[in-house]
Amino acid sequence: MIEDTAMTIPPASKPLPKDDTAQDLEQYMPADSSATTANPEHSTSSASGQPIMQLSGIIREFAAGEQTIRVLHDIDLTINQGEMVAIIGQSGSGKSTLMNILGCLDQATAGDYKIYGKSARKLDADELAELRREHFGFIFQRYHLLGDISAKDNVAVPAVYAGMDTETRIDRAKQLLTDLGLGDKVNSRPNQLSGGQQQRVSVARALMNGGDVILADEPTGALDSKSGEDVMKILHDLKAQGHTIIMVTHDPNLAAQAERIVELKDGYIIADYQTEHYKHTDKKPSSILSGHRKSAFGSFVDRLLEAFKMSLLAMRAHKMRTLLTMLGIIIGIAAVVSIVGLGQGSQQQILANISSLGTNTITVSDGYPRGDPRRRYNDDNLTPEDAQAVGNQPYIISVSPQVNANSSVRYRSVQEESTVNGVGQDYLEVTGETLALGQGFDEQSISLRSQDVIIDSNAKQTFFPNLDNPIGEVILIGSVPGRVIGVLEENDGGFGADLTTPTIYMPYTTVMSRIRGSTNIDRFVALISDDISSSVAESAISDLIQNRHGEEDFQIRNSDSIRQTIESTTGALTLLISSVAVISLIVGGIGVMNIMLVSVTERTNEIGVRMAVGARQNDIMQQFLIEAILVCILGGLLGIGLAFAIGELINRVGGDNFKVIYSPTSIIAAFVCSTLIGVIFGFLPARNAAKLDPVEALSRD
Repeated sequence: MIEDTAMTIPPASKPLPKDDTAQDLEQYMPADSSATTANPEHSTSSASGQPIMQLSGIIREFAAGEQTIRVLHDIDLTINQGEMVAIIGQSGSGKSTLMNILGCLDQATAGDYKIYGKSARKLDADELAELRREHFGFIFQRYHLLGDISAKDNVAVPAVYAGMDTETRIDRAKQLLTDLGLGDKVNSRPNQLSGGQQQRVSVARALMNGGDVILADEPTGALDSKSGEDVMKILHDLKAQGHTIIMVTHDPNLAAQAERIVELKDGYIIADYQTEHYKHTDKKPSSILSGHRKSAFGSFVDRLLEAFKMSLLAMRAHKMRTLLTMLGIIIGIAAVVSIVGLGQGSQQQILANISSLGTNTITVSDGYPRGDPRRRYNDDNLTPEDAQAVGNQPYIISVSPQVNANSSVRYRSVQEESTVNGVGQDYLEVTGETLALGQGFDEQSISLRSQDVIIDSNAKQTFFPNLDNPIGEVILIGSVPGRVIGVLEENDGGFGADLTTPTIYMPYTTVMSRIRGSTNIDRFVALISDDISSSVAESAISDLIQNRHGEEDFQIRNSDSIRQTIESTTGALTLLISSVAVISLIVGGIGVMNIMLVSVTERTNEIGVRMAVGARQNDIMQQFLIEAILVCILGGLLGIGLAFAIGELINRVGGDNFKVIYSPTSIIAAFVCSTLIGVIFGFLPARNAAKLDPVEALSRD
């Protein structure tokens, strides 16, 4: 059954003259046709099949400054399944605008457009994209090919978004190009093809998903006669299979091959009639996608890989811009990683230095705490028995009592004021110092008050500058002779080291009885077991000594508190300097965002093409977000590499004074940080790209 459709009639006050295209087409109209192109009052339209597109009162207006221009006026039009319709009219008549609305690339200002019975106004962006992806194929007048990928990949793009399996879409893309005479150009990029060849690629892309409706804007405009005939043959074959064909053309010979012609003038339909080629058909096209779709997850992975590939191609195509974008990230990551590494190296160097005083040790010194008035005159309270009592505790590994004295030391003709330290037999174990030569004190040395001495490197250099091994030599400490039994390793200027004064070590009992003449010690140092908290041990020792003395007439210093103070101080400094470096990361992130915004502007046309062939908003956002993340990740990796180079340079130049020590945590944190920068600062440009209007995007070059 043939259904007549009323044509929109313009106001009588504005007669619409017949244009040249309509005059050219009169020769193709059947003699008994009831439709005319010159007199709208007698114009009718007939169609076959079920209505799939219904336009009622469609108005399309565009803002032009403070004014509004109406391009389409109250368009009423029905397109039925299986029709081949040509839309003709002069330039500016509204043909392309009407086609954009029919293809769901544009939205009408007023009126209602139903596609497959659903109002386009009630569909969101992704639902419209699904219609374009599943049911429409576009043949653009200006080709609109993606310049960074091959002809085969251009053709296959709609199938990627439709979820077609990889093997099927590649085979189909190659076959379509071969059918259009481009079998030897499947791997060529658009800039390697002529205009006619690019148009054929555009035709192949439109046919890729085998859409129900093929929308062709001047489909043979850039083709030679033979290629044009081949394209029209394909369109006629598609029509025979039940596809609906809608063409916009200026060519009367091309329009005359259609079954129905709709003529526009100044935004009005002035003619809508069937040609002699009209044939009724109830055939519906079979779905090419049926049976060849991937799972939802497989389709998502495909689209993700497509976005990843396009991101890499965009970065490669703009190498200098990509490098400049990365620069802020590279500098920021390198600064943060280097500063953290330098901070850790400095911290470990300082902690290694204080290890010369003993690790995990507690020092109990004679004398009342600070602020106690008795501190000035009463400081002979600590005894060797106190040290022994502490040494008997299960959480104590060893204890070394200590007494200090200053004395003149002489060896032959050399005499020098020196520090004399009376120490216990476990002194070396407690402090962590080591011997370069000889041996240490033993229990017999302490009990017999032996006159054995150990000298440090300063004393060796002072008294024995020309003697490699001073073991067995006798020096005079005041009036007390002493025999050298050991030489300490050189202290490299660590925490607490005296670089100038010679230091002599003797048993503390010897110093107390033979040099000082006292029964009290100045302090004792206790080495704490590693499995005991130093703060708990400190509290227990304090309680023990206080119970023995009946009062707090001593002071306690915990080496772990020194370590903690140094760690917290160096950590705070590292954090402070790193915070400054993080600012450069933020600046780099802003740079990424700015460059990505520029990239969106430059690639607006590409975005429009992808939307036209069915890309979802998430697909567009995903592509630009991946690009931003890739830029930041690559920048982060280069920044980490630069940090290692800087660290190696510092380690070589700084010697033992400066060390850069990298931890996996800081490197992982830097990598995560660069990725987050890509996500955070790439989101806005990606979102802007996803929100672009397809028609506006396609109109930009």
